[in-house]
Amino acid sequence: MDEETQGRTLLSEAKLIEREITIRNLTFTKETAETRRSLIRWLAVSLGVINPGETRQSAIQVFDSVMYFQFHERKDPEVPEMMEYIVSAWGEPINEKTLRYHLLQLSKANIIKHSKGKYFLPQPDGSEKYDGEAWVNHYFSSEIDPIRAKLVTAMRELKNR
Repeated sequence: MDEETQGRTLLSEAKLIEREITIRNLTFTKETAETRRSLIRWLAVSLGVINPGETRQSAIQVFDSVMYFQFHERKDPEVPEMMEYIVSAWGEPINEKTLRYHLLQLSKANIIKHSKGKYFLPQPDGSEKYDGEAWVNHYFSSEIDPIRAKLVTAMRELKNR
């Protein structure tokens, strides 16, 4: 295949990408479970919210605020509430524009949803709204299962050729 044909093939493949999902299989160490911050960072790296070794804290702070309100306060926060939480929990203010940017990134990754100015983790129908385990299971089933189904279809087709 010449370079021009290969270039067209790569371009057409790029059009087929619906979205990318980053999930990392990290070792869960004793140190990971020692503090809330280390757990939040571990979750953020595992779910692709941040990259390994990333030093910017703002994405972690925003992710932490969503987790805090969902599982400790059992409510769907608004931006001002998250800004207040970040100052109290992290000891430094966050710019509202930065906060909204990270909320948008979490939303694009289907980690959070928003409605009427409130942000929340989407849960499966019929489950406890503020159940972390139910959220993880729902996230994986809604994000990974459709990819798995397409891979199985492709493997069946390959087997028949």
